[in-house]
Amino acid sequence: MFKKSVIAIFAVMVASAAWALSDKQRADIEARIAPAGKVCMQGDTTCGGAGALASSGPRSGEQVYNTYCTACHSVGVLGAPKTGSSDWIARIDAKGKDTVYANGVNGIGAMPVKGTCGDCSDDEIYAAIDFMLPQG
Repeated sequence: MFKKSVIAIFAVMVASAAWALSDKQRADIEARIAPAGKVCMQGDTTCGGAGALASSGPRSGEQVYNTYCTACHSVGVLGAPKTGSSDWIARIDAKGKDTVYANGVNGIGAMPVKGTCGDCSDDEIYAAIDFMLPQG
């Protein structure tokens, strides 16, 4: 009985030593599982560096369209009104321009809020919608 107890204690000690990590091993693991980045908002001084850059000013409707809207509205993905098409006029006639603007800001159907432009102002979204309307 004594012999079995000694063997059991010895086995527990060996097993626990196998699970113990050196400081270097622990540091290596922590480095591998550390977050890849940190989100810093404008004015946040806890990030250890400069805060987020402020916008350089309002973007034109064409700039917003080319960056965020063209992928869906150039080809009509999932029923999105195509740029320059009469689909826009039909929507404005049926719902009114204010509703079309509100849908651009709030999203509707498959279109996400602000068409994925999280840093666009409402006015920039309105300008992008105006850019997509038939010209002339």
